[in-house]
Amino acid sequence: MRVNLCLGALFPYGVVRAVGKALAAGIFALVLAGQAAAEKVHLIAFGDSLTAGWGLLDHEGFVPQLRQWLEAQGEDVRIVLAGVSGDTTAGGLARMDWTLTDELQGIILQLGGNDALRGVDPAVTRENLDRMMRIASDRGLEILLVGIAAPGNYGADYQTSFAATYPELAKAHDALVYPDFFAALGDTPAGALPYMQEDGIHPNAEGVQRIVGDIGPEVQALIARIRAGD
Repeated sequence: MRVNLCLGALFPYGVVRAVGKALAAGIFALVLAGQAAAEKVHLIAFGDSLTAGWGLLDHEGFVPQLRQWLEAQGEDVRIVLAGVSGDTTAGGLARMDWTLTDELQGIILQLGGNDALRGVDPAVTRENLDRMMRIASDRGLEILLVGIAAPGNYGADYQTSFAATYPELAKAHDALVYPDFFAALGDTPAGALPYMQEDGIHPNAEGVQRIVGDIGPEVQALIARIRAGD
């Protein structure tokens, strides 16, 4: 009451009213800005060279293209790039605990390709992924597990066992799963060839664009889970 009387003594009523409205609008804008900042979702893309964007320019890699795709869908998301070229599931397990920072809410976990290239026992790969998922769950993170198909040179049984790892672990941990990183590039090696780098292992920029367009909705589902739990 004292403030209104002082303002009234100095300014006409209309000016006081306008100043009051301006102050209210400013406060409301600050509240909205705070809410918008709180709604930003913090993810980490944790994987090997496929996550790291090996052989590509910085803006062509998986994480930069995924950020751009999500932004185009209206998602307010920060994605930490934690891809290490050559990493196995054992290497990922060794670095996971200290890599996961407190602000993170979800993880895109993409590992296993280097295990398959080296012929690592699928049971070992499964155990390492299981332990990583338990670490992430204990931190309160929602998980999108991204799998990969094993090459055929270790036999059909190896391929079948390896492929089953990802959906089975996702079910056990109530996680989302994208069973094969390369699913969007076609059903055959020949069909995928135009979207691969010369090494035949890593996608080129156009290949990453296709992968991101296909996996993007699964990342949105991860974001939706996080927001539903807030």
